[in-house]
Amino acid sequence: MIYRFGSFELDLEKIELRRGGAVRPVEPQVFALLGLLVENRERLVSKDEIVEKVWGGRVVSDAAIASRIKSARQALGDDGRAQRFIKTVHGHGFRFVAEARATRGGSATGAAADDPGAEPATAPVEQQPVGQIGRPSIAVLPFRLAGDPGRYAAIADALPHELIAELSRLRWLFVTARASSFRLRAADVDVCEVGRLLGVRYCLSGTAEIAGATLLVTVALADTGDGGVVWADRFAAAVDDVHQIRTEIRSRILGELEIRIPLHEAARARLAVTDNLDAWATYHLGLQHMYRFNRRDNAAAASLFTRAIALAPDFARAHAGLSFTHFQTAFLRYTDDRRRELADARRCAERGLDLDPMDPFVNFTMGRSYWLEGDLDSSLGWLERAVAISPNYAQGIYACGWSESLAGRGEAGRSHVDLAMRLSPLDPLYYAMLATRGFAHMALGEDGEAAQWAERGARAPGAHPLIAMIAAVAHVLGGDPSRADFWTANVRARDAGLTAADFFRAFPMQSEAMRGRVAKALTDLGF
Repeated sequence: MIYRFGSFELDLEKIELRRGGAVRPVEPQVFALLGLLVENRERLVSKDEIVEKVWGGRVVSDAAIASRIKSARQALGDDGRAQRFIKTVHGHGFRFVAEARATRGGSATGAAADDPGAEPATAPVEQQPVGQIGRPSIAVLPFRLAGDPGRYAAIADALPHELIAELSRLRWLFVTARASSFRLRAADVDVCEVGRLLGVRYCLSGTAEIAGATLLVTVALADTGDGGVVWADRFAAAVDDVHQIRTEIRSRILGELEIRIPLHEAARARLAVTDNLDAWATYHLGLQHMYRFNRRDNAAAASLFTRAIALAPDFARAHAGLSFTHFQTAFLRYTDDRRRELADARRCAERGLDLDPMDPFVNFTMGRSYWLEGDLDSSLGWLERAVAISPNYAQGIYACGWSESLAGRGEAGRSHVDLAMRLSPLDPLYYAMLATRGFAHMALGEDGEAAQWAERGARAPGAHPLIAMIAAVAHVLGGDPSRADFWTANVRARDAGLTAADFFRAFPMQSEAMRGRVAKALTDLGF
């Protein structure tokens, strides 16, 4: 990801701050601070979060933070008086206030369009909850035909019909039946009117066009409260490949909705008064904190999930969210009582299963509860069940790849994680997907490729010290001691207490050959 603001570019992969194409020297901690602020530009970043992410939770003085903020401003030609880029909110933290545009895969988009979690300019109109405890709801309209479709005219109905069938398998989403949504065929249909007529929060519409030998499909997801576009995309393929393109479109849309709708729900929730949030909105606020992967936000997420359960005791996904936070506490060593956290992760996942055994996220957390016990076979069984329930569930597919890679089944692991990354290229667990690709190459003895993927994972947003540890190991195996030393220093600066035992507790490898190679690398690195 590259962020552009003013005359600057912040390149997260190359770790470069550029102005007019020229690289400006920036200390690593200052760069990390800039990246943290720019990536979270839609909100205030507290001092505690800065300490957690930049200093790895070590005790640092306010003066040290102020020094890095000053250096970041100087690198941007800013100062504490002008605050054109970094604004100080006294007593609370800092916020990046300049307009930023993000580029991914060579395509630049505006901040509001690129960031699905950005708050809408106008507060959406509140609707009566549809379905169980106000869960999100959607209507998929028949697509509009353009051009001369010829014998492919049916695609305008066929694609949305298949989407309705697939979306109906997502237990967290209320989907209006085809018999109702397909009655709204007007080319200029008002999405706000769709919301009023069908009682849904979201509307997915599209256009199918045949231009010569090319099929063009455009889709857009809109909030029916204010008519704003939450997400849109365009697909093109040879018309003879219609069956291949319909599979790609269906998978991409399902993957995007799994990410875009929860993020948009959280943005809606932030506009409401906290004390009046219903269980669903509270749950989605918890997700926002959970995916920041630091001690403070994980605790906030656990508190919000607990509140959601108090509001709706039978809310299966809130129990699953609470299981996720207990897993994160054990995995990232936020406590010394690891055994208790593992027991709590299992207990919450089991309660979620009691309430809704067909929810993929609930099955996902059940599978993860076996990870840290080293029981990869049991873990994989639950994860495969999550994917069977929802075949386009990217996090479940990635987790299958993780378990397979650690079990030494590199080909299967690589295949699954590649699919997960295609389905969800903006996933909050994308850093883990990249690192899992590295593990898959380790299992196959492809050490050079393992180092490349592990390095990408360690540099990705959200990556914690254990991911940097994977990068260090991969570079030892790949024969690059200088990069191995770099990532070893990164690990020790962020969490000096990490050991080889911690690594194998987090990544329980079943393949003895793989475990032996990794153990030797960790010993060589001094872990």
